[in-house]
Amino acid sequence: MKALLCTAWGGPDALAMGELPSPAPGSGEILIGVRACGLNFADTLMIQGKYQERPDFPFSPGLEVSGEVLETGVGVDEFAPGDRVIALCGHGGLAERVVVASGNAVRLPEGMDFVTAAGFAVVYGTAHVGLERRARLQAGEVLLVHGAAGGVGLAAVEVGRRMGATVIATCSSEEKMALAKAHGAQHAINYREENFRDRVKELTDGRGADVIFDPVGGEVFDQSMRCINWEGRILVIGFASGTISELPVNLTLVKNMSVVGVYWGAYR
Repeated sequence: MKALLCTAWGGPDALAMGELPSPAPGSGEILIGVRACGLNFADTLMIQGKYQERPDFPFSPGLEVSGEVLETGVGVDEFAPGDRVIALCGHGGLAERVVVASGNAVRLPEGMDFVTAAGFAVVYGTAHVGLERRARLQAGEVLLVHGAAGGVGLAAVEVGRRMGATVIATCSSEEKMALAKAHGAQHAINYREENFRDRVKELTDGRGADVIFDPVGGEVFDQSMRCINWEGRILVIGFASGTISELPVNLTLVKNMSVVGVYWGAYR
């Protein structure tokens, strides 16, 4: 089968089309004919050898797919050939076919197309687990979302608003601010033009945000520590900035705040 292959650690330009043996489902697995594959920041980390999982070469990246069930393995009775599904595969999604455990797949909701479905599970799963399970976001609290025009950021804006929070989005342009507001943010901050720390305090009468959703890290995390409310929670989602901050633990004591890691893959 055709697949986009990673044969050495590097960037996207190092990937090349190639051939892999067509997989067969084992016990408890399903074979999916891939119709679309989501692209996530984790994929770029994986092909550079910087992700938690390091597959053997050659491998195809792509950790979430949508498609049709082609074949089921022994013991699988919840799916049948022809079923339209969303699935998490860890890697291997940028190929014509992929095998996944049946427990890592769900049927497509009625009316959802394959392209939309392929980009749904990871970002919305991360946002939901982060805000509901890890941060325990409550209606009426203030949620600050960094990188709010990206995939996981937009998902956090939507989920946070759905949970009843007042959502403040940080973005790098007027166009991205408009996008975040269209998805539910009540306030948007262009961090290239104003200091988001000061603006958040202004919007909250000096209190700061109750929950901060941070997929960026680096200086953004450092400044977030200084605009968090008493008993606030900062969610560590990722490090798109490329910099991993050192935590000034004295601030956690002064504000009685929590820094909470979010690895959604453990819940799938």
